[in-house]
Amino acid sequence: MKVFVTGGAGYIGSVCVEELLNAGYEVAVIDNFSEGHRAAVDERAQLIEGDLANAAFVLEAMQRVRPDAVMHFASNTLVPASMVYPGRYLGGNVINAVNLLDACNAVGVKKFVFSSTCAIFGIPKTVPITEDLPKEPINPYGESKWMVERVLAWYEKLFGIRHVCLRYFNAAGASQKFGEHHRVETHLIPNVFKVALGQTPSVEVYGTQYPTPDGTCVRDFIHIVDLAQAHMLALHAEQSDVFNLGSGKGYSVKEVIEATRKTTGRPIKAVECPPRPGDPPKLVADSRKIRKVLGWKPRYDTIEPILESAWRWQLAHPNGYA
Repeated sequence: MKVFVTGGAGYIGSVCVEELLNAGYEVAVIDNFSEGHRAAVDERAQLIEGDLANAAFVLEAMQRVRPDAVMHFASNTLVPASMVYPGRYLGGNVINAVNLLDACNAVGVKKFVFSSTCAIFGIPKTVPITEDLPKEPINPYGESKWMVERVLAWYEKLFGIRHVCLRYFNAAGASQKFGEHHRVETHLIPNVFKVALGQTPSVEVYGTQYPTPDGTCVRDFIHIVDLAQAHMLALHAEQSDVFNLGSGKGYSVKEVIEATRKTTGRPIKAVECPPRPGDPPKLVADSRKIRKVLGWKPRYDTIEPILESAWRWQLAHPNGYA
């Protein structure tokens, strides 16, 4: 099977490309390198540089590759930025997906795996979060992903493009080759590691008065390799579907920082800051559906091995891909 991977130079895309190639798939990566890194693209993959906003380019690339399936990772993903620049999300994320789907329809691609998010649920009514809870995003990032999920439903109804939406919780960890390096780093774990490496003096804790056991936000962390395995299973789903993708365990910001102190053996100073707009207090997945329907079996279901793999990569790449 030949898979067309958008955003294959990014954190999640790079590891999914690596796992696809290891499993014998043929892979073409498309990326504009606005966020991704050339060094994060597996040398075994075909690389096409360009922007999904250019519909003519997307169609030409799709015609050149003639894939059997598409995995769509490329997206604007920063929640705080979406509250300041909503057009990049409500416009850009949706338009790019539509350009990609139009190219799929033109070339006859009928399998589409979409990188969605738990942010579509907003502040969930119940936790753990099941797939059928109301979709009430509280930031433009989550809204844009929910809009694309609805677009996908129309493209199946009108053109028969089957899709699987994987609603991520917090991807973390590293593979043997690839890890997490964002130009603007907003994720907790890599920012904690920067303190452990002596690159920053402290890590910021945004909000300590949430209705959680220790007052800090609670999140569900999933190992990046387990996430990649779920994408490969999604390629072979018999019908369109949506799945939550997390470990099912919640860890507070303070718990993650303390676990990182133990993993690294280094002191990590934390500084309390005001809460960020658009951050729900608690997000934990109910992932029973994907386990039952697709047979997904994560290998890493606690925070410790996730942190250990990420720390190994950070020690080997203290400046990321720079």
